[in-house]
Amino acid sequence: MEIKDLKPNAGNVDLVLEVVDKEEPRTFEKFGKSGSVCNVKVKDETGTVKMTLWNEDIESVKVGDKIHLQNGWCSEFRDELQISSGKFGKIEVVEAMENNTVLTNDPNMLNPQMPEGNEGPDSEETVEEEVVE
Repeated sequence: MEIKDLKPNAGNVDLVLEVVDKEEPRTFEKFGKSGSVCNVKVKDETGTVKMTLWNEDIESVKVGDKIHLQNGWCSEFRDELQISSGKFGKIEVVEAMENNTVLTNDPNMLNPQMPEGNEGPDSEETVEEEVVE
């Protein structure tokens, strides 16, 4: 199954997805019990969809993880499809994003001790200095 195949109010959703964004978790109280809920944006080759995480699933899923939703549920809220594990589904992290991996294009973040404006050891300026010495 793929995201493009999702239909509102349908069960038995089985998808392998990548987590691309995660909102801040919210707490709630219902029927005298407290819990947590969090929305994440997930994608596959065919599109993106919002996914609702509940309680312990919130901490186990991180941005960049590849997850497998088994026997999930698809609903519709404000004309937008949403998926969740529902009562009977399961979310499994298939491939976890490394905790120390940083995705950036900022050269100062990649090499913080390098002064601004210096292009690094491969720049022509640095090479000329090495040749002169």
